[in-house]
Amino acid sequence: MFTPQTLGVALVMMITSAICWGSWANTYKGVKNYRFELFYWDYAVGIFLISLILAFTMGSTGNDTSSFLNNVHSADSSNIVYALIGGALFNLANLLLVAGIDIAGLSVAFPVAIGIALVVGVVLSYALQPKGNAGLLAAGVACALIAVILDGKAYGSLARGERSVSRKGLMICVVSGILMGLWAPFMTHAMTRGNALGPYSGAVFLTLGALLSCFIWNVYFMKNPLVGEPVGFSGFFRAPASGHVLGLLGGFVWGVGTVFNLVAANFTGVAISYAIGQSAPMVAALWGVLIWKEFAGGGSRAKAYLTLMFVFYGLAIFLVARANG
Repeated sequence: MFTPQTLGVALVMMITSAICWGSWANTYKGVKNYRFELFYWDYAVGIFLISLILAFTMGSTGNDTSSFLNNVHSADSSNIVYALIGGALFNLANLLLVAGIDIAGLSVAFPVAIGIALVVGVVLSYALQPKGNAGLLAAGVACALIAVILDGKAYGSLARGERSVSRKGLMICVVSGILMGLWAPFMTHAMTRGNALGPYSGAVFLTLGALLSCFIWNVYFMKNPLVGEPVGFSGFFRAPASGHVLGLLGGFVWGVGTVFNLVAANFTGVAISYAIGQSAPMVAALWGVLIWKEFAGGGSRAKAYLTLMFVFYGLAIFLVARANG
């Protein structure tokens, strides 16, 4: 299987994962009159399919014990279960994050959820796999956390009027952040204990867990949405072909980022790879600035927050990369 042999290659893969994680949601922006709960079925299928494709291509170069199918056959069943649980946790966290954005707004949901996820994911992953310089990693995480907060401040400065944040919206964001941070340590366990999963097989079972859990989480939210009216499966079949294509594309983009992140983690350790991957809000902000013109009327305060955000994210990537030694 293909794995990076130098820090430079691993760093490119980690940055690519951040670009993918920060870009997949753009596919939903192109969808018209298609509820997110229905779009999410296409997205979940997409992340699983691309993981399989990469596993049978990049993950199957050479017929050795580390290649995809051989690794699946030799891995402990408990590690497969850990990866499936990690996927189910990610899926629930992602659905809650979208609901949190609808209820509390991006300026609250993103810094709360992603900030908590960053800290929880890195700390627990490092505890399970203490690889890299802890001091530099902690400094990098702190810079990334500041950048996430600045990202929220930038979006918040766009608001034309103050709106109160409900306790429900805040709690949804907190729960989303905790769950979002937990899938990384579950994957750390699956990829480091006993007869471990490799990065490609780990990604396949992670995304399979996400897809299968849709029959629990997504079906529940279709019937009991946190925002909007209940929606039935009939809307999925009435959706235009473009909606399904964009959903699959969104899943492909996120899936590529996840596979690359786990493959890079094979070289750097999960904590370092996950920390750099969570630069995704910076990428999302770039899309907002350059393509969607979300900050066109933001004024000097929004631009100042954005500038500082990019500075702190750049510093975070530098420190986390140095933490690998």
